[in-house]
Amino acid sequence: MSADTPHILVVDDEADLRELLVITIGRMKLKATAAESLAAAKKALDEQTFNLCLTDMNLGDGTGLELLQYISRHCPEMPTAVITAYGSMETATDAMKFGAYDFIAKPIALDRLRQLIEDGLGISNAEDHLEEEDNLIGEAPSMVALKAQVRKLARSQAPIYISGESGSGKERIARLIHSLGPRREKPFVAVNCGAIPSELMESEFFGHRKGAFTGAVEDRKGIFREADGGTLFLDEVADLPLHMQVKLLRAIQEKSVRPVGETREFQVNLRILSATHRDLAQEMTEGRFRQDLFYRLNVIEAHVPPLRDRQEDIPVLVEHILKRLSAAWEIVPPTVSASAMMALEEYAYPGNVRELENTLERAVTLCDGKEINEEHLCLQANSFPAKAVANRETNIPPERPLNQSLEDFLQEIERQEILKALDLTHWNRTAAAKKLGMTFRSLRYRLKKLDLDRDTGESE
Repeated sequence: MSADTPHILVVDDEADLRELLVITIGRMKLKATAAESLAAAKKALDEQTFNLCLTDMNLGDGTGLELLQYISRHCPEMPTAVITAYGSMETATDAMKFGAYDFIAKPIALDRLRQLIEDGLGISNAEDHLEEEDNLIGEAPSMVALKAQVRKLARSQAPIYISGESGSGKERIARLIHSLGPRREKPFVAVNCGAIPSELMESEFFGHRKGAFTGAVEDRKGIFREADGGTLFLDEVADLPLHMQVKLLRAIQEKSVRPVGETREFQVNLRILSATHRDLAQEMTEGRFRQDLFYRLNVIEAHVPPLRDRQEDIPVLVEHILKRLSAAWEIVPPTVSASAMMALEEYAYPGNVRELENTLERAVTLCDGKEINEEHLCLQANSFPAKAVANRETNIPPERPLNQSLEDFLQEIERQEILKALDLTHWNRTAAAKKLGMTFRSLRYRLKKLDLDRDTGESE
């Protein structure tokens, strides 16, 4: 074999399995070195350079988790996968939290092993694509930490739960994790779980055979098989009904799906990323989300900070968005006046980056492509100070300005709480009224009183 042939370290205390792994790797035209213990593995790592490590969890003189810790300190760029006992999902989850990019369960299926190795070797080539990280705009400490986390998560195949408020950019993070990882050449399929009717979910996820039900006029693969080899992003996963959560859990664990009306199962090899603006742990506690599915999806969590917590990034975001809009509309980027920039920096952005994008798109239209002034932003209708939001989040009551009457002060607090409830419920007024502990009619009256009423197309 040439010097460029990828070199794989196989660590297992069972001689038969160790030999099987070495033979399989050799048939893939790859080089393999075997180690029968934790000590032997450490010695091999100190003396040689490897492109990939495949280790059992039980090593006689130690564990696979200890080896993962050693690798993270001495050769953190080397991808590592673990072999676990059949059904030991908790062990596999722990291994991925310690840095393993994936796992394989005993008894080992050779086609699955080959895919595991190909995925691991693909991680080494991901460094060439790190420039795509530039799509993540911002240098606030929280964003710098998120960028570093994204680089690490891209190397793994572990399920990732992306948390954050609506409009904060969760799908952008999911796409970035995919584009920096070994599956970047394969499909990225995003689906909003809340947008699929409950009765059609199984067909949408797993596919169906022609004639399986009324309206099934042709075979359909379903999103799991469409994403085969790549990444499946489940947005608003908290909106899945309980019966579908059971089916999703089985598909993830078995790595196979059965289309509606089909008698056989189809193997799928994909990575699951999920997100929701809700508190998924709270949803689980209140019985709306299955505990076993929660721990299966939330192996590692990535949190996207709200825009109000990284206001120092607003000027660079404004510049980036205006350049993108101007390129799309084929116009010269408009300038932003000092007063407009100040207003943008002080605004709380309940809709986060998505709201900033919409605000600037509207402003570019209103300013006729010249200079954006404060009146072009139209922020007053539903704005509230970022400090008030921060105080509200920490339950610290805001102080009344000396030049503001008590009535106006209380009215402003009422406005803020109503806007918060509306934002959390995507302006579903019925749900917002329930969250605020008032009737729909009372909320409708307050919306008109505070000049917040708008046509949402929703009836009582």
